[in-house]
Amino acid sequence: MVDVNLSEEEQVEALKNWWKENGKSVIAGIVLGLGGVFGWQYWSQHQQQVTEQASQQFELLSNSVATNSPAVVSQAEAIVTQYGQTPYAVFAALDLAKVKFQQGDVDGAKTQLQWVIAEAGDPSLQQIARLRLARLLLDQGALDEASALVAQAPADSFRGDFAELKGDIALQQGNPAAARQAYKEALEYDVSNSALVQMKFDDLAAAE
Repeated sequence: MVDVNLSEEEQVEALKNWWKENGKSVIAGIVLGLGGVFGWQYWSQHQQQVTEQASQQFELLSNSVATNSPAVVSQAEAIVTQYGQTPYAVFAALDLAKVKFQQGDVDGAKTQLQWVIAEAGDPSLQQIARLRLARLLLDQGALDEASALVAQAPADSFRGDFAELKGDIALQQGNPAAARQAYKEALEYDVSNSALVQMKFDDLAAAE
């Protein structure tokens, strides 16, 4: 579902679009699977209503994000609180993390990213949140925390991006040999920004 050649922002947008196009059919499939359970019709109607409400609120949030509206924080927090069992809450939390970081609320951004890692049902969204949190920790100089988070990441289509992060961490730890090896791995596993990683790799090779 996620193209590894897309940037994180493009991956999130692709997932949003996928859910918008397929979300109702996913819910319908779940409902059909529970057809033998008493009260499934009520459950179906309730879930559809909740999803539609969440969709409407997320549409408003997307408009606020696009226009840099001060209402973004309150709107995103409301979606996460009221519709936490829907994918829209995960997208809202990612948006909220970005806004809080831009506002200088690093701890608030970390909290939202940690929530996505813990609660998102989609592994791709968990990986995106894990990448962003690890980079935030790296920027703060929390190298051990960032390294531990990278080590927890499963070896999936994001392997190249996590390898790049390993290289950046190793470089800050004063281990250029480990960094170069990590960048090599990143290039082998289709890192998102291959041109930048190639530049990092070449710079270290020249230094040696």
